[in-house]
Amino acid sequence: MNDYYADLGVSRDASLEEIKRAYRRKARKLHPDVNPGPEAEQEFKRVSQAYDVLSDPTKKRAFDAGSDPYAGAPDGFGQGFSFSDIMDAFFGGGAASARGPRSRRQRGQDALIRLDIDLSTAVFGGEEEVTVDTAVACDTCHGDGSQPGTGTRRCDACGGSGEVQQVQRSFLGQVMTSRPCANCQGFGTVIPNPCFECSGHGRVRTRRNLTLKVPAGVDTGTRIQLAGEGEIGPGAGPAGDLYVEILVRPHETFQRRGDDLHCVLELPMTAAALGTTIPIETLDGVEQLEVRPGAQSGEVHTLRGHGVTHLRGTGRGDLIAQLKVATPTRLTPEQEDLLRRLSALRGEEQPTGSLTHVENAGLFGKLRDAFRGR
Repeated sequence: MNDYYADLGVSRDASLEEIKRAYRRKARKLHPDVNPGPEAEQEFKRVSQAYDVLSDPTKKRAFDAGSDPYAGAPDGFGQGFSFSDIMDAFFGGGAASARGPRSRRQRGQDALIRLDIDLSTAVFGGEEEVTVDTAVACDTCHGDGSQPGTGTRRCDACGGSGEVQQVQRSFLGQVMTSRPCANCQGFGTVIPNPCFECSGHGRVRTRRNLTLKVPAGVDTGTRIQLAGEGEIGPGAGPAGDLYVEILVRPHETFQRRGDDLHCVLELPMTAAALGTTIPIETLDGVEQLEVRPGAQSGEVHTLRGHGVTHLRGTGRGDLIAQLKVATPTRLTPEQEDLLRRLSALRGEEQPTGSLTHVENAGLFGKLRDAFRGR
């Protein structure tokens, strides 16, 4: 009688994990793809047979009692050595645990839709109606898939196991492989009278409306998760989740940068020179903005706390208005005369102008200096 413990190089009190590790170590070394030759092939068969016996509690007890389960079998594998047992040794039992019929009841898929919202909704939050096209449980069969009162019956092809086995000859001898039953798709049961409403799927597609609470501070790309509002699963299984991806429509006045809102405030030349208090329309309503005398194009004025609500945290960003001084292009004779008199009073009939370093010249230089506090 073979000594299977010696073939694997383990003690008689070795655990199942120790047996698996010993087999993996020897099988990788002796596999014909790695170590070709008749001697390696015979050794590979021997350790595979040893693993088959020692990894099966029933066979192991018989061997320990003095009986060889494979005594007299051709090639040592006459009783149908299962290929899934080899996969069990290499991949930690995944093949063995997957045996048996699978349930018709499964979790549904997640769903994704996109929702366009206004900037004001992104700033303050609100409620939006969304339309969702998803699968729901069939009202006729309630997810069973069969006509009411008929039910399912055991599959004749696999006997209800959900899988069929096939024995093939290979260098290992007779190798048994298992695959899902094609007749029942691995369920172990068949539906002889499918539901007319859902054609046996247990679910139908429908359109429904949901009210979505949009939190303040969302931005384009933000995804809101609605648990259990996705696709219902096969066999009336639990529904997946619904994800709503936000797209904020462009605003005619404000541009969002982070949690701040930016805009351009155009002032007449006279207002910029003399200073003024000007009302501006914000998302919170009308606010008064003070402009000092002698204001220049590119100056930045900030209204604190009038930007976007922080999505995570408290408070809001700022509203930042960039000044643009408008020079008149059409003057009446009287206006032109007044400007010429002002020019004479200021000694600017023949202005000389002044050159400025390119970094500080223009709008972007002024914006940079304003943020630096210069």
